[in-house]
Amino acid sequence: MAAKARRPERRQEPLSRERIVGAAVELLDSVGEGGLTFRALAERLATGPGAIYWHVTGKSELLGAATDAVVATVIAGDDTDTTPQEAIRALALGVFDALDAHPWVGAQLARTPGQSPMLQVFERIGRQVQALRVPEAAQFTAASALMSYILGVAGQNSANARTLQPDTDRTEFLDAVATAWTELDPDQYAFTRNVAGQLRTHDDRTEFLAGIDLILTGITARQ
Repeated sequence: MAAKARRPERRQEPLSRERIVGAAVELLDSVGEGGLTFRALAERLATGPGAIYWHVTGKSELLGAATDAVVATVIAGDDTDTTPQEAIRALALGVFDALDAHPWVGAQLARTPGQSPMLQVFERIGRQVQALRVPEAAQFTAASALMSYILGVAGQNSANARTLQPDTDRTEFLDAVATAWTELDPDQYAFTRNVAGQLRTHDDRTEFLAGIDLILTGITARQ
């Protein structure tokens, strides 16, 4: 009787820093920073925690690498055939969408303002500010204003999303907030009551880009 042919063993993709970082991003997206442990990561990768430590020394380094990976996708675009204004809008919207998709990134960027991810975004903004022919003495101020707005609004939008329950209907939530605004004291909150209707119908991304345009208009008007 002939012996059965031995089934070839399934080859598993070798463990690498890239695989570890990719799995960490997925874990952070699903369970947040508190759920990122080397044990949970090892289970996701079907390996042992010791094997992960061979590539990453600790959670801090892993968070930094995961943030780098997300930011790298944002700044990977080609600005060759765009105007400086278009390039800044595209970069700003990329950051906004990245923080919306990966809420943990905003908190990580806030903790490490002088490190690589922030510097890469700042560099890209600064080069477009130079392309706008902003006087050299005003370039730092212009780039900083754009950077602060982009990270501030995108981070706040991401933080707002994290506070809502997963099954919350955004339209119903905004309608409830707008209704509460209309019931505020008319003397103390005259403006807030007046714009309550716009809160019900506004689009976060559209409002975000409108703010970018306001800043760009101010930057070019000063020349």
